[in-house]
Amino acid sequence: MKALIAGASGLIGGHLLRQLLQNPTVRHVVSLVRKPLQLSHIKLQEIIFDFDNPKHYEELPAADAVFCCLGTTIKEAGSKEAFRKVDYKYPLALAKAMRSKGANHFLVVTALGSNAQSVVFYSRVKGQLEQQLIDLQYPSLSIFQPSLLLGERKERRLGEDLAKLFITMITPLLAGGLRKYRAIQGADVAKAMLKIAMQPASGVCRYPSDEIQEIADHFRI
Repeated sequence: MKALIAGASGLIGGHLLRQLLQNPTVRHVVSLVRKPLQLSHIKLQEIIFDFDNPKHYEELPAADAVFCCLGTTIKEAGSKEAFRKVDYKYPLALAKAMRSKGANHFLVVTALGSNAQSVVFYSRVKGQLEQQLIDLQYPSLSIFQPSLLLGERKERRLGEDLAKLFITMITPLLAGGLRKYRAIQGADVAKAMLKIAMQPASGVCRYPSDEIQEIADHFRI
């Protein structure tokens, strides 16, 4: 498998990049980055990529599977418009470009509760992205909808830290149909994405957080 990944500097993407490089079934990995990640590997090809430059999309290499782990917060982005650019415009532009180059499988991280009609701006943007990706008619489209993410980030997010503390306290109560609301490690989301990439299903598949956890728990890289 030849893989292309966007968002390798983030929590999920960082784990996924390392897992892709370690997996013997992956022969080549293209990582789209704004600046070098200071990571060297015989299978790794880094491309300094400007997501606002249409020409860069035209020059993308072909790949079998495309992993999109792009994402930010409104606070980090600075505005709703800037957030939408990172979480909607860039993933959609990447998906369109790679579809035209023959990619058969697009794997994307959105969020639990994604809904194009949601009154919550964050959830609505994620849902709108999902709908637009479905319209591209990839042979295989895998949508991962994690709950609150656990793991070390490069930046601190106070709101997330407080949410993690709360979720950790109530986790024993999140059983049955509530399991999907349990927090999940970014590394486990990455494991599940790699597993699904190795055994893709046809059509559109959505994986809520509890299913992501189950896939990761039964997959040894």
